[in-house]
Amino acid sequence: MNVSSRGITQTVCSGRGASRSLRPAGIKLLHQAARPLLAIVLVIALSGGYGSMALGSKNHDHFLQLINQLSEPGGFFDSDNLISNETSYLHVLGKMREIGVEGGVYIGVGPDQNFSYIAKIRPHLVFIIDIRRDNLLQQLMFKSLFSHARNRIEYLCLLFGKPYPKSKGWEQRPLKELVDYIDNTPSNQKLFDKTLAEVGRDARHYNKELTSNDLEVMSRVQRAFYGAGLDIRYSTHFRPPRSIYPTFRELLMAEDLSGKVGNYLAAEDDFRFIKRLEEQDLIIPIVGDLSGPRALKALGSYIESTRERVSAFYVSNVEFYLSREGTFGKFAENLKSLPVDDHSVIIRSYFNFYAPPHPQSIPGHFSTQLLEKIADLIQQCDSGGCESYSEIVTKNSIALQ
Repeated sequence: MNVSSRGITQTVCSGRGASRSLRPAGIKLLHQAARPLLAIVLVIALSGGYGSMALGSKNHDHFLQLINQLSEPGGFFDSDNLISNETSYLHVLGKMREIGVEGGVYIGVGPDQNFSYIAKIRPHLVFIIDIRRDNLLQQLMFKSLFSHARNRIEYLCLLFGKPYPKSKGWEQRPLKELVDYIDNTPSNQKLFDKTLAEVGRDARHYNKELTSNDLEVMSRVQRAFYGAGLDIRYSTHFRPPRSIYPTFRELLMAEDLSGKVGNYLAAEDDFRFIKRLEEQDLIIPIVGDLSGPRALKALGSYIESTRERVSAFYVSNVEFYLSREGTFGKFAENLKSLPVDDHSVIIRSYFNFYAPPHPQSIPGHFSTQLLEKIADLIQQCDSGGCESYSEIVTKNSIALQ
């Protein structure tokens, strides 16, 4: 997806899925910029950890507290980002498995592309940070749909306003059959209106501070999926549409470099993992500028207080805009606030239509997915190696093939 430091318009299970709580052993000295977090971290520590507190919660108070404590004022970008435009988004999966990217805390920008990474990494806790408040609202919509869907086909039916299939056994069916069902089943306005109302009620339950404008934005997002169906594409407000942007159908059926379909809706177990995180309030959307003065630093202080580390940070092509606007250095400084280890990676996208092809470009894809260890990027920038966008995306990129 195209994203910007000024916005992305339109994004507790342990190890391989065993449940556990995140239990801070005490409150460390927080960064000056994150002092407002002290009260909530104390509550979390005294309650035995965020995960145990959220599990079974009926009022979502702690979920809302984290959103408010970690968020910055919102911003603007000139596209909707209701879905990704990165055809290559799954190309990093094999290498992430190889180098042991798993567990920990996942951070990402944008909409549901994050879910495919989350399903494979199996983090304990997730934060979706995006400068657009619209993305936070779209994440609340996803949260509601996961709560009502028992399986993948029901989730897709709710998203696109289709009746559930009458036959059974859909949990075992390949994703292509689910896609065909959605394509060949007429939409139902009455069912969609019912889901629209349910999402609105759920969103107010998750976040009691939502405004009427917030609810209208959520309604607009849902209507976009209902109106376009699986043909929905990434769109921009002030730039001409690009036919090379993938449809949602194409993103669902995308393959990794081994030729395997890897979307989070390709496997029932992956869907259930995301559903479980959502139901336990462990996917937390916040509003923040990656080069901003507070949100990312506060998030780093919070993660450190849980004695966790960041496993992966998906930034799309935010770095392109940060570099162009002269704020990449601030982002690099913010990265130092995140607790990382030798397995912690940054997942980025490089778009070939506004720059020369990347050395790792794959024929047939206008985007190139890249991996780099976060520690390597920090060291590179400290030594003056982040002066150009080309240096940023090539110097320490891990070969995927």
